[in-house]
Amino acid sequence: MCEGLRVKIMEQSRVSAPPHSTSPTSLPLTFLDLPWLFFSPNQPLFFFPFPFSLSHFTTFTLPNLKLSLSLTLQHYFPFAGTFVPSPEPSKPHIVYSEASSVSLVVAESSDDFSHLCGNHARDANRFYSLVPKLKSGKEEIPLMAIQITVFPDSGICIGLAYLHIVADGRTFHNFMNTWAAYCSSQASSFPPKSLPFYDRSVIVDSHGLEEVFLKQWRRKKTSFIDETKVKSSSSSLSDLVRATFLMDPTQMEKIKRFIVSLCRDKSQPEHLSPYVLTCAFLWVCLLKTHQLTDNDEDVHYKDPAYFGFIAGGMTRLQFPVPANYLGNCVGFGRASAMREELLGEGGIVVAARAIGGTIKKLDHGMLVGAEKWVSYWEVMNGSELHVVATWSPKLKLYETDFGWGRPRKIEEISIDKSRAISLINSREVDGGIEIGLALPHKKMDSFTMFFNQGLNAVS
Repeated sequence: MCEGLRVKIMEQSRVSAPPHSTSPTSLPLTFLDLPWLFFSPNQPLFFFPFPFSLSHFTTFTLPNLKLSLSLTLQHYFPFAGTFVPSPEPSKPHIVYSEASSVSLVVAESSDDFSHLCGNHARDANRFYSLVPKLKSGKEEIPLMAIQITVFPDSGICIGLAYLHIVADGRTFHNFMNTWAAYCSSQASSFPPKSLPFYDRSVIVDSHGLEEVFLKQWRRKKTSFIDETKVKSSSSSLSDLVRATFLMDPTQMEKIKRFIVSLCRDKSQPEHLSPYVLTCAFLWVCLLKTHQLTDNDEDVHYKDPAYFGFIAGGMTRLQFPVPANYLGNCVGFGRASAMREELLGEGGIVVAARAIGGTIKKLDHGMLVGAEKWVSYWEVMNGSELHVVATWSPKLKLYETDFGWGRPRKIEEISIDKSRAISLINSREVDGGIEIGLALPHKKMDSFTMFFNQGLNAVS
C-alpha cells in the first residue's frame, strides 16, 4: 500500500489558549534564538500505546487532547504565535495575539503500529504522513503545527513540527510535560516556579553577538523560507531507512576501558562521559560507513572532519537563567579531527579526545568563538562528510505520559533531511542512550556491521 493511502485526514482545526487568558505579546529574539533562523523545523513523533477503538478516541480522547492543549497554550503561548521577520532596522520577533492558534490535524492510519515502533530498519517514507505540515509565509511564519494520528486498537502518534527559534529542547520538553499533565488530569494547579518565565532581559549579550547574527541573517533573509524545507531531493530520500540503536552503560564502560588501554604511552582523553563515549563511537562508525560505500573523489582523507552538537547553556553562561525560562539557552559545539586519524587504528581515541576537549572549552567559555556558530553549522548541516547530533539524553522524553503510559517509541524525522543523528534517553535501560539514524539501505547495513563489530572489539 502506498504511503498516502495509509493515513486518512479526519479533521483539520486550530487550537488557541482560552479566551482572555493571555495578553497580546511581542517577544524579541535574543542572540541565543537568532542562530536557529538558519535551521529547519524539528519534527518529533511520539508513539503511545492506545488499545481502544476509533469511536472511543473521537468521543473521549480527542476532546481531552484539544482541551488540555488549549490550557497548555495559556502558559506556552509563544508556540501559538508567529515569527515576524520585520524590515530593517527593526529586530525579528515572535508575536502573540488573541487570534493566535496552533494548527491541529487529526488523522487515522491503517499502517502497522508495532512495525513503526520497532528498532529495525524501516522505510523512512512511511513516517512522513505522520508529520504535520508547518506552513510558511513571507510576513508571518507559524511556529508550531501538530498532528494526532490514531491507529485504532493499537496506538496514537502525536507528531509536531516547530521552529527552534521558539524553544530549545528543554523548553519543548516542558511544554510536552505540561500538555501531558493537563491531559492526564494531573495538573489541577502548577507551582508558580514551574510556569514559564518569558523575560528576555535575563539573556545578557555582553559579546555583541546579537548584531553579528542579525547581519548574517539579513544577508540571507530572502532564503529563510527555503532553509525550512527539504535540502535533499525527494529521490535521495526514496531509499532511506530509519533504525534505532542502543548504547547501554555496560557497553559505554567497555568502550571507556578500550580507550584507556590504547593510551598506554599517551595521556587519555580528559572527559570520558557517557555522551562523549557514545558520540566518539558513532563518529568513527559513520565515517567508516561512508568510506566503504562512497566513491567520492572530493573526499580528502587528510582534511578535517567535524562532529557538531548542541551544548546546554544553563550551567555554562556567565549570567543566571531560570530553569523555567521559555526560549533558547543553548550553544553549539564543533569538534574537529583529521579524517585520516579518525579512520586509523586509534580513531576512537582521537574522536573522544576531540569531543571531550570541545566540551571542556565550552565549560570554560561557551560564547568564545560564538560569532562563527552559523558558518560552522552551515558546513555540517546536510553533509555526509561530517556528523551532527541533535537532542540530548539529559531530557527524559520517555517520561511523557498523557494517561496512556510512556511512549512506546520516539522518532525525530528532521534527521532524514539534515543527515544528523538523534540522541535521547533510552526507554528500556536506565542510563542508556537511544540513537536514531536515517541512511540509504546499503549504508544502514554497513553502519550496522561497523556498530556491531565495534562493540565486539571492545568486549
